[in-house]
Amino acid sequence: MTPDRLAEVLEATWPPLRRWQVGPFTLRDGAGGGKRVSAASCEGPFTEADLTAAEAAMAQPLMLVRAGDATLDAALDARGWRLVDPVVAYAAPVAGLTAVLPPLAAFPHWPPLEIACAIWAEGGIGPARVAVMERAAGPKAAILARSGDRPAGVAFVACHGPEAMLHALEVRPALRRQGVGATLMRAAANWAQTHGATRLSLVVTRQNSAACALYARLGMTVAGQYHYRTK
Repeated sequence: MTPDRLAEVLEATWPPLRRWQVGPFTLRDGAGGGKRVSAASCEGPFTEADLTAAEAAMAQPLMLVRAGDATLDAALDARGWRLVDPVVAYAAPVAGLTAVLPPLAAFPHWPPLEIACAIWAEGGIGPARVAVMERAAGPKAAILARSGDRPAGVAFVACHGPEAMLHALEVRPALRRQGVGATLMRAAANWAQTHGATRLSLVVTRQNSAACALYARLGMTVAGQYHYRTK
């Protein structure tokens, strides 16, 4: 997955409230929906004056730095912007992730059920991030997983053409390490396949080693990376 394709799928499946241009920089208003929808990014060659103008136009200094943005990364570093939250993207063919699941182990639905929103809220994924999901224009679903007849976890999945991307995977702490995350991934792949997607991807911070290990066990491979810089 190229950096541009990854950015395109991220933007389509987890969209900001609005975006606008300041020279070669795209600025975003995430309306409280997190870094991913609030960070600026650079779409081409820039001058120091361009960077100064973009910095002045930001409500909060936050820049997404993609693979290949070495010049931007160095310019921000020189201005004292610190690196935060390195992110890795994982992807796999949908067909390799699908599986027959036990009845009611997980099911897709939209709009999200109250219990799905409650589980998200327990993990810090509140109304502002649910609003990001609501803005996604393509096919989308919340996936609710159960364990021992109890609601155990939830995730959001959306399609952009043949690409499906999973976001906001949250498993209740007491039910972690019991296969709930894998069930959510399988159920998301099953849903994606019915909507014509051929690849499923997601992004996760590098420091989330447990999640990275899960995705690797499922056969997903690293498909890209980026990080943020802020002041």
